[in-house]
Amino acid sequence: MRPVFSGIFVLLLFMQFTLRGQIEEDKALHFAAGAVSGAAGALIASKISKRNRFWTVTGSVAASLIAGLAKEAIDKGNGGKWDNGDLAATVLGGVTVGVSIELFSKKSGKYYVKRKKSAKKRKKNDKLMALY
Repeated sequence: MRPVFSGIFVLLLFMQFTLRGQIEEDKALHFAAGAVSGAAGALIASKISKRNRFWTVTGSVAASLIAGLAKEAIDKGNGGKWDNGDLAATVLGGVTVGVSIELFSKKSGKYYVKRKKSAKKRKKNDKLMALY
């Protein structure tokens, strides 16, 4: 399965160079901002909901939507114009992060599974606990 992901990554890398001329740089920046705010929203929602998958993805999309709405409201307030394309690019960044988290995280039912500590860390923690 890993070679498939490597092939897709290389394909997307080459596509980036051809798409760069077709997509405005402003939209790419909005996408990146949506991805960053979506990652932060996913982290917060995951902590609050105790790693519930639905709320993690919802937090990612909601955070990017809030960031996009705030940016467009600031633009409108400064005499600019409201651009739904910029808003869509921002939300798409959040959706991308949310779906990526969903696809690449370990799952068990409706919750994400915490990764197990390594044997070395467990041994260290056991020694510290023995001191108390």
